[in-house]
Amino acid sequence: MHPEVQALIARSNRLGADTTTTNYAGGNTSAKGEAIDPVTGAPVELLRVKGSGGDLGTLTEAGLAVLRLDRLRALVEVYPGVEREDEMVAAFDYCLHGRGGAAPSIDTAMHGLVDAAHVDHLHPDAGIAIAAAADGPELTKEIFGDRVLWVPWRRPGFQLGLDIAAVARANPQAIGVILGGHGITAWGASSEECERNSLEIIRTAQAYLDDRGRAEPFGPVIHGYEPLPTDERRARAAALAPVLRGLASTDRPQVGHFTDSDVVLDFVARERHPALAALGTSCPDHFLRTKVRPMVLDLAPTAPLEDAIVRLTELHTAYRDDYRAYYERHATGDSPPMRGADPAVVLVPGVGMFSFGANKQTARVAGEFYVNAINVMRGAESVSRYAPIDEAEKFRIEYWALEEAKLARMPKPKPLATRIALVTGAGSGIGRAIAHRLAAEGACVVVTDRDTAAADTVAGELGGPDVAVAVPVDVTDAEAVAAAVRAAVLAFGGLDLVVNNAGLSLSKSLLETTEADWDVQHDVMAKGSFLVSREAARVLIDQGMGGDIVYISSKNSLFAGPNNVAYGAAKADQAHQVRLLAAELGGYGIRVNGINPDGVVRGSGIFAGGWGARRAAVYGVPEEKLGEFYAQRTLLKREVLPEHVANAVFTLTGGELSHTTGLHIPVDAGVAAAFLR
Repeated sequence: MHPEVQALIARSNRLGADTTTTNYAGGNTSAKGEAIDPVTGAPVELLRVKGSGGDLGTLTEAGLAVLRLDRLRALVEVYPGVEREDEMVAAFDYCLHGRGGAAPSIDTAMHGLVDAAHVDHLHPDAGIAIAAAADGPELTKEIFGDRVLWVPWRRPGFQLGLDIAAVARANPQAIGVILGGHGITAWGASSEECERNSLEIIRTAQAYLDDRGRAEPFGPVIHGYEPLPTDERRARAAALAPVLRGLASTDRPQVGHFTDSDVVLDFVARERHPALAALGTSCPDHFLRTKVRPMVLDLAPTAPLEDAIVRLTELHTAYRDDYRAYYERHATGDSPPMRGADPAVVLVPGVGMFSFGANKQTARVAGEFYVNAINVMRGAESVSRYAPIDEAEKFRIEYWALEEAKLARMPKPKPLATRIALVTGAGSGIGRAIAHRLAAEGACVVVTDRDTAAADTVAGELGGPDVAVAVPVDVTDAEAVAAAVRAAVLAFGGLDLVVNNAGLSLSKSLLETTEADWDVQHDVMAKGSFLVSREAARVLIDQGMGGDIVYISSKNSLFAGPNNVAYGAAKADQAHQVRLLAAELGGYGIRVNGINPDGVVRGSGIFAGGWGARRAAVYGVPEEKLGEFYAQRTLLKREVLPEHVANAVFTLTGGELSHTTGLHIPVDAGVAAAFLR
């Protein structure tokens, strides 16, 4: 990697690592430098700039757009004016140098037209606080003198690049600008100088807010709106999350994220939070993620849960009406269609913030952006008055044709996108294979297992907390099961798909089977499945979004084999639970189905735990040949593996069998004695 590129990437990663310096996927950095044109052999000046949709904190060379600077600057001569500036984004493609690299972003002009070798554009909380203050120009002058200048609000684009370049030319002493209602831009002759100037602007602004800002700019705490104690707060959040997710998914399914940080809890406890929240966010990156404003519950956290749910439902109806009116006030004949009227952020006093998105990362980032917005409001209110850009400008950004085009370029969602799955016994064998398949198809997965280390390992394999979380649970313990479901709800906002897979087996004859043998197998499989289904059903019903419950039963629920009375009876119990729950839960749109595998030897925790050796002894074959033995007794002569069971789970839940419930699917390669009849 060229040293200049290396320095740009390192600077970008440092700046992007701090969310108070710039938010996820927000801001951009650039470097200008010479390279040899492979066609002419002559030197050519290039601009390398973070591309569209990239994130500074994780930026790599592949995330840079590389443009010829002479061609980019020549666009000034053909610029048709601010009314047609969106056309300039397409023109950037004709300035690209070579193949590959990222697509140029809307901010490319800002970096190319400013006459400095290195440019940073960032969205720091302290900088936006000044940018969104009612007297931002005066504050900028007071804080920075002529070292940092004010640029009035202008939508990101070519004209903003021209504006900043003009300020930089007219003020050679300046190191950067405050962009009204938006953020900051800084520049420097070297990468080090540019980063130093960016940090100087941010730190100077923050120091001013710290030194001059008045205490408690959000007003006094409202009596009764103080944060609930941690355990009560989390319990309340878990009870509200499914309801809120159902409401937020009225137009399209969403994944949720819960935040109860001190910043959020303090804001929603204060007297001025309703008025400030109603003003919405300011920075374009903020309200693109959080929508024009959040939905705010106007009840104390000690209000009865039922009252809170009723009020949230009323507020949701009002929010949708208000959002539709906002769209209709500002939409023109060529505006994109309304994307949905549900809130992306919901504030609940004493409890915290719920944020929603098309996946966990989007939901989490929306919450992070609103924390940034709170910090901005606090800073602006402490030294002035928070005055975000007006609603019409917000609409122009939210329903920008360029933003619509960016959304259209996103890949088609996977079949299980937005679905939240909980799999029991997922630390090994069939459960692990199911967890992997569901995650591969787009689901968020809660990996539960009695073995905490095994659950952690599988969750890590799936990609970490934006995809999967590990929750230790003993399915025979009702409180542990309830806690696991609460953990799932707090992690992803709700629940859609439950797989009752946890199991064990002891191979003994009737006379050798003890009461303890009988109890442990029924506790884990019959009782455990009942407990998990019961707790999951509470969430599924509260959400009002339907859902799936899948039982991993066994061909032994039908097939009468020797030395297997406790296991076979427990599996038969599970099989009939499928029928009973399908009948009971169908009215809520909840489908309940089962899968009947034959002996899954390879990769199975049950078989590795002694069951395999005992079953091999029953059939008179070496244990290492047991899988082959099972295969040879089937009609297809094929061994059943964990992945085959996982395939069946996906088939049941992936959308193609939407009208199927109460079904058992054999995954046994054909065992005639276990045919359903």
